[in-house]
Amino acid sequence: MAVQYPSINSPAYVLEESLLVKNLTLLQRVQREANVEIICALKGFSFYHVFPLIRHYLAGATASSLNEARLAFEEMGEKCHAYTPAYLPNEFTEFMQYASHMTFNSLNQVGQFALEAKSNGISCGIRINPEYAEVETDMYNPCIAGSRLGIRRGDLSDTLPEGIEGLHSHTLCENDSFVLSRTLDVIDAKFGDLLNQVKWLNLGGGHLITRADYDVDHLIATLKKFKAKYPHLDIILEPGSAVGWQTGFLKSTILDIVHSAGIDVAILDVSFAAHMPDTLEMPYKPRIRSASIEPVVGKPTYRFGGMTCLAGDYYGDYSFEAPLQIGDEIIFEDMIHYTMVKTTTFNGVNLPDIGMINREGEYIRFKHFGYESFKDRL
Repeated sequence: MAVQYPSINSPAYVLEESLLVKNLTLLQRVQREANVEIICALKGFSFYHVFPLIRHYLAGATASSLNEARLAFEEMGEKCHAYTPAYLPNEFTEFMQYASHMTFNSLNQVGQFALEAKSNGISCGIRINPEYAEVETDMYNPCIAGSRLGIRRGDLSDTLPEGIEGLHSHTLCENDSFVLSRTLDVIDAKFGDLLNQVKWLNLGGGHLITRADYDVDHLIATLKKFKAKYPHLDIILEPGSAVGWQTGFLKSTILDIVHSAGIDVAILDVSFAAHMPDTLEMPYKPRIRSASIEPVVGKPTYRFGGMTCLAGDYYGDYSFEAPLQIGDEIIFEDMIHYTMVKTTTFNGVNLPDIGMINREGEYIRFKHFGYESFKDRL
């Protein structure tokens, strides 16, 4: 296989700026035509080197921790929306310095923090659990029985707690606008009386607006219809995946090829467990450039192994037009969202470089990791 990116170190996460701008332009269109705010969820996309670019298109950022909030404040230059299942008392004073909106997960958290936040000029909300989600994988479903995320309607009175002026619902996971429409119907039916008591409704993330088959016009129409019923509401969406969707790749290199029980296994300088954990957790089969994602009889077929000693650190099988060789470059597509934010140094493996191909076609390496990055985590 020809090496496509000889100037890029292996391994490396590589953002393609032109693809990011394409996504941001579409999200900006939704924001403008539907008259809503779209903010970037750092839990899915924390590529802070492009935060100034994101701020040019979107309304801001949302954080799930003090560290994310500080990162948004320092690199995007403004306060963010914030939600976490439980705020740490020893961090809360600092957290408030970086937040414009804070959502609380329980009535206990409201009682502990909301009035203090409001006295510091922060708009406070609560996360609701509409007990409706069209998410197949329980690990990503916040509405399963016994979920710790959000407050059910039956646990709220007819009047919201003092200081609460927003509701936050996050029940989608890479879903389309039709799932959102059905979810809004449930929210309207269960929480409509409370919506009349608040200023904003945050519809969370999981809106895969930039996927090729997403019906953007239907999304805009759905949001406009809901706003027509509740014209006083500011509506907020906070996708992470949709920002980074198909905006870059993970470059890797074949270190060895071993033959085991009739299966050819190519061992890489990256790890599925450490560098692409969602492939094992979700799970999903990542796409590899120039490879058939399903094995093809008669073509050279390989299983790919990560470089950790975890037995399950592998994925396969993929077919190619020609046999692979040690030293060949393997490009994993769509590896910019929910990858580098979840990496580990398990086994002491190095983290991939972080870089970007800018709109002029030049590669910029932002970060390289080594021993200190590993040691700092221990």
